[in-house]
Amino acid sequence: MAARAKEDLLNTKQKVLAFTLTLLTFVMGTSEFVIVGLLTEVSSDLNITLATAGTLISGFAIAYAIGTPLLTAYVSRFPKYPLMLLFISIFIVGNVISALSGSYELLIVSRVVTAVVSGVLIAISMSIASDTMPEAKKASVIALVFAGFTIANVLGVPLGTFIGQLGNWQLTFWFTALLGVVSLAISIFVIPKHLPVEKASAKEQLKLLTNPRMVLAFFIPTFAIAGTYTVYTYITPILEEGLGIPTSYISVILLAYGAFSILSNVLAGKIASHNGISKLRFVFIAQAIILGSLFFTMQSTIAGLISIMLMAVMIYVMNATIQLYLMNLAAVYFPAAKDFASSLTPVAVNIGIALGATLGGYVVANASLIHLSWVGGLCALIASGLAFISYRLDQKEQTVSKPAYQGSGL
Repeated sequence: MAARAKEDLLNTKQKVLAFTLTLLTFVMGTSEFVIVGLLTEVSSDLNITLATAGTLISGFAIAYAIGTPLLTAYVSRFPKYPLMLLFISIFIVGNVISALSGSYELLIVSRVVTAVVSGVLIAISMSIASDTMPEAKKASVIALVFAGFTIANVLGVPLGTFIGQLGNWQLTFWFTALLGVVSLAISIFVIPKHLPVEKASAKEQLKLLTNPRMVLAFFIPTFAIAGTYTVYTYITPILEEGLGIPTSYISVILLAYGAFSILSNVLAGKIASHNGISKLRFVFIAQAIILGSLFFTMQSTIAGLISIMLMAVMIYVMNATIQLYLMNLAAVYFPAAKDFASSLTPVAVNIGIALGATLGGYVVANASLIHLSWVGGLCALIASGLAFISYRLDQKEQTVSKPAYQGSGL
């Protein structure tokens, strides 16, 4: 009885911790993505062009991609509990400054600070999940933590946009600051206080990026996400001009897209639990087929919508597998850099978003919307090729094969 009660208590603590880490990614995701729905209000209020307001999005992504691995490499030598509380506090301050901003310059600075802090928080959260969860649950919990971003897109962004349109855009950042305060209050009591710390200098950890295996694995999610965002960046004109859907229905369809993407996170946990990297080889081929299908289905409203919803189902299926794979490769080549490795998946995703948007912009400028489909599919095929190479190398190298598959359940 006593042993059973102790086990139930442990399971409860793990569930509460998983919820807390998911809440953190939800809050970070809402803060990152909500600006998309407020660009018109921001540009009008600050008297800047819409293109200039758009740099609040690209600037966030660039700061995230560059600042996250550098700062994570530096702070990973310190205890995780106080780090989490410190960076959540800085996140709150960053959102308060955004809410008080009366100029573009102050707003972009606050967004850059928020981006880097968010990236480090997510990296530490992934590391905590890996350190505290039993092997059988790691994949599903990491997929759940990633799902916070999806929930942010489905619930947080529409709610934040509604608040900003109901009052003003500054009110939205007061809302995200409040979410940060709630996360801080819960984290104080839930985050474990004594977690393992690996001592290594930032310079030593950054050497991990010179390892060919890590670089190869890093670009798998980059091209997978680029494939989706080549199309998704221009989803509104595709729906309106390609599928002939009235503007008044666009928000409903995007909400449905977000709902379907939740299923993607469920699949991610299942894929990661059973030899995930081997399955991704074929998952990306399926993604390429779905993206390419839009070339043929764009002439039909129903068929086109089916292609787009299937695209949503595929968008996050690789997250948990890649997150665990990068951390396990780091455990083989440089164990002290595991926390640093945990920051690489979100960084790769942000680079993939920028790459996809750039490719999509080139296609739209030089061809028509329908050609976005096969360009996106080609990116997914590149991701599949990289996954094939990684899997074959794992098969040949026993020193990588054991940790990558036996240790993590992949």
